[in-house]
Amino acid sequence: MDDKDKTVLRALAGRIAEIGNLPIQKEKADLWRRLNGLERTRPLVFICEIPWHEMNVNDELTPRCEGDAARELEQALRRLIYQWDHMPGDMVVDPEIPCHYVIHDTGYGVDVDSVRSEASGITAADYVPVLQNEDDIARIKDPVITVDWDATERNYQAMCETFGDILPVRKTGVGHRWFAVWDQLIQWYGITELYMDMLDRPDFVHMAAKRMSDAMIARLDQYQQLGVLSVSNGNHRVGSGGLGITDKLPQSDYDGVHARTIDQWGCATGQIFSEVSPEMHAEFCLKYELPWLERFGLNYYGCCEPLQNKIDMLRSVPRLRKISISPQADVARAAEQMRRDFVLSRKPNPAMVATERWHPDQVRQTLTETLETTRDNVVEIILKDITTVRGEPQRLWEWSEIAMEVVQEF
Repeated sequence: MDDKDKTVLRALAGRIAEIGNLPIQKEKADLWRRLNGLERTRPLVFICEIPWHEMNVNDELTPRCEGDAARELEQALRRLIYQWDHMPGDMVVDPEIPCHYVIHDTGYGVDVDSVRSEASGITAADYVPVLQNEDDIARIKDPVITVDWDATERNYQAMCETFGDILPVRKTGVGHRWFAVWDQLIQWYGITELYMDMLDRPDFVHMAAKRMSDAMIARLDQYQQLGVLSVSNGNHRVGSGGLGITDKLPQSDYDGVHARTIDQWGCATGQIFSEVSPEMHAEFCLKYELPWLERFGLNYYGCCEPLQNKIDMLRSVPRLRKISISPQADVARAAEQMRRDFVLSRKPNPAMVATERWHPDQVRQTLTETLETTRDNVVEIILKDITTVRGEPQRLWEWSEIAMEVVQEF
């Protein structure tokens, strides 16, 4: 980095240090810790998956750095500051800078074949099936993972030189990964083809799911063998939900150096099984998720699929702590089924900030109804999948304010 870029980054780091050392950060972290421990707290609010291309106001997100590496750091810092300033909800800002291990991954060896179309600036894809017989399934390879320790150390030293007297730099390994067998597999398989084959060729579906899950677990095994796992009990997002701050991890026998999967949050999702029966969901999806989930200390399940009719099925997941209740889900039924056994990770409909006209009163009414329905549950409110705010970032700012006002009443 040249001196100009360092000057820009140091100024941003100074602002992060100022924010991260505010007393409210510890207060918010303690709320997440209590919620993740299934204690009685007010509902917590988190906003993510933001349409950053529509957020720039007063040049707050305009890059000043010139080097590629510096710009990448600058973007992360500017976005963190922007969210704290305008729509913090219950986010937590740590007074430190992460330096991620440099990890290389060979992938699965199968390319996605798709036909893409664009409408209103949103890219969609129609997948062309490439898995049609057993030979095609055999093409799915176990990824090979390598770590560039020298590059990691170079990055770390460069970041310490830039930020070290302002913020501590922390080496960060792999702390949390999705296990979404069918999110990946469906891109090679085809949605219609999967639904037909569960009836017509169930053995073939099982073969594909087993090969894919084995490949993903092979990657996980390599992470642990290479020593690049990190304890995931801190200020990071878990699954499609909120923050994973918890005192339930790591395990009591953790040696302080060699993190294991049991010292981490795990998560899985079967989004493509949204309208599939609980029995078939368990047979063709959960069966292959359980070997992954049983390795983790705490687990999160679900994303966009409505799960209110599958809570009993999910009770077989070991150490399950949070369940996603998507915009399409029946909140009342989910609340009744979940009781206080799990965190109800509620996802309000992001379409409310994407309509032609902005209706803040509707946001307040909907959130109030949701929290009345879930009054006896442990609840987090996660606004995500935000495709657009119609070029009006203030909508998200106001959503955050409304949500915080509503949850304070509960």
